Amino acid sequence: MKNWQVYILRCGDDTLYTGITNDMTGRLRSHNEKRGSRYTRARLPVTLVYREEAPSRSLASRRETAIKKLTRKQKLQLIATAEITLQEACNDPE
Repeated sequence: MKNWQVYILRCGDDTLYTGITNDMTGRLRSHNEKRGSRYTRARLPVTLVYREEAPSRSLASRRETAIKKLTRKQKLQLIATAEITLQEACNDPE
């Protein structure tokens, strides 16, 4: 059983798209092959800029809704925080 993930994509026109999936690789591919959401089809290419795990579809949907309610500035802060955390993990000598 795959875990659900909430994700944010940066579209070709620099807008942000938020969604959920239990197959990130396949979902990203479908977005870039014009088989994803109607919103992203007209804004290709898209790149994954943020994702977080969720233990269930229900919780992933709730988190998606919460992220969609954020302002663009707040979403960019969320993305930046995740990038910093990832860099710290990669630089951790342990």
